[in-house]
Amino acid sequence: MISLERTSVMNIENAMRGARNPMNSWARMDSSYDEEGNYILGPNDLNLAMRLRKAGSDHRKFIRQIFVSVDITAPMYWWKEYDTYKVATVSNSTSTMHKIHSKPFEIDDFSHDHMTSDTLKFLQIIVDQLEAIRLKYLDTKSKDDWYDMIQLLPSSYNQMRTCSFNYETLVNIYHARKNHKLAEWHTFCEWIETLPYAKELIIAAEEAE
Repeated sequence: MISLERTSVMNIENAMRGARNPMNSWARMDSSYDEEGNYILGPNDLNLAMRLRKAGSDHRKFIRQIFVSVDITAPMYWWKEYDTYKVATVSNSTSTMHKIHSKPFEIDDFSHDHMTSDTLKFLQIIVDQLEAIRLKYLDTKSKDDWYDMIQLLPSSYNQMRTCSFNYETLVNIYHARKNHKLAEWHTFCEWIETLPYAKELIIAAEEAE
């Protein structure tokens, strides 16, 4: 299970202006904002963006200045793979260390959408045990009880992080993960495909390599 919410894409206008700096061609800019505040690339700017994209990563530096922020909720086993991407990414997570005891454990705190029924029943036993330990910890504040929660916690536990990227980083992620065996990566790549000008600046950039 993975969900991506509250997506914001920023700085397309400034990135596009910067793309014209080498040739001093700012007078050819023909993009503008629509009534909803979205920056719409005009024919001249879109043509330049696509030509720079085809020229390779050294020439499409401007997409490194297009920024994306999104709230991602995903299981810990997915976050372990995501943490491979340390360059041009930032994330702030909800705290397992400090807040693991702050709410009751429930089955939907864990990704179980691909579990067989027998395994799901076993997960419920673990969830019930975690909740019993949590209640005990609230009473005792014992570090032993806290460690019981942390060390028993399955990797299917869902965590939310607010993440930021740039378009160049998303080119690399899309190329590396679009055929991954984890369904969460397929959902992530489908989300990338919905971003403004993803076809021209992210997906096509990967195809041009």
